[in-house]
Amino acid sequence: MRTLEGLIVKGVGGLYTVETAEGTFVCKARGVFRKDGIRPIVGDRVAVTVEELSSTVSEIFERRNYLNRPPVANIDKLVIVSGAVSPAPSTLIIDRLTASSEKYGIEPIIAFSKCDVADVSRFVDIYRAAGFRSFAFSSVTGEGIGEFKSVFDGGVCVLTGNSGAGKSTLLNVLEPSLALETGDVSKKLGRGRHTTRAVELFHVGGGYIADTPGFSSLDMEEGGFISKYDLALCFPDFAEYRDRCRFTGCSHTAEKGCAVLEALAEGKIQPTRHESYVTMYNEAKAVPDWKLK
Repeated sequence: MRTLEGLIVKGVGGLYTVETAEGTFVCKARGVFRKDGIRPIVGDRVAVTVEELSSTVSEIFERRNYLNRPPVANIDKLVIVSGAVSPAPSTLIIDRLTASSEKYGIEPIIAFSKCDVADVSRFVDIYRAAGFRSFAFSSVTGEGIGEFKSVFDGGVCVLTGNSGAGKSTLLNVLEPSLALETGDVSKKLGRGRHTTRAVELFHVGGGYIADTPGFSSLDMEEGGFISKYDLALCFPDFAEYRDRCRFTGCSHTAEKGCAVLEALAEGKIQPTRHESYVTMYNEAKAVPDWKLK
């Protein structure tokens, strides 16, 4: 019997595929995890006890962050893919995802697919101006793929966005050997059919990518709600201005002497970014403080 450290790259039906320096093992999990109300998930760094006839996940190391839905742990980058058309980009959805990423120390990267069908340069410019890495690409023509591919070198990336945005198609372009199933966008519904059925880490470049079922919001770890007090901290493009306001406790929504609003008026903050912030702030303000405790 020996114990190895490794990374869970797949979990199906109570069996976990773990990559270690000595090879890949398909393992069951110790029963004590269920008793303690926890379970291994993809992206977990774990200890594996290897015996002659079986292997067991015997320890789950502390997580830096994790998602409840889809279940992925220890994420370094969140790659938000938005299609140029069908569905068209939603800056509010993207901004919700970037804010959640910022809260948990995950780098958000925004990519607009299908740039061969429609011009998405204004969206790319919005997010580059906000300080994020942002790209436009086409999986059909290959435009922008070379520049975009570099973001997957190293670490664990979660690839997310609405169904039909082209996530699985992108993975097939980046790593043709994967041969992932893809689906067309339903013209009737205006959204894609769910072609990704389970979370799995794939080797792409020098890192891993988790392809996830299509969704437009993240279910972060417990406490994932962003309060009105913390929301501005999750908009890095506000950082230079948020402490310069005339009054303490400024909400950065409508106050006189607000440095964020002044920066907005001067074109230093993108209007869609502030619009998303105000929408999210008003939603957070509607939640009473006692519910946050």
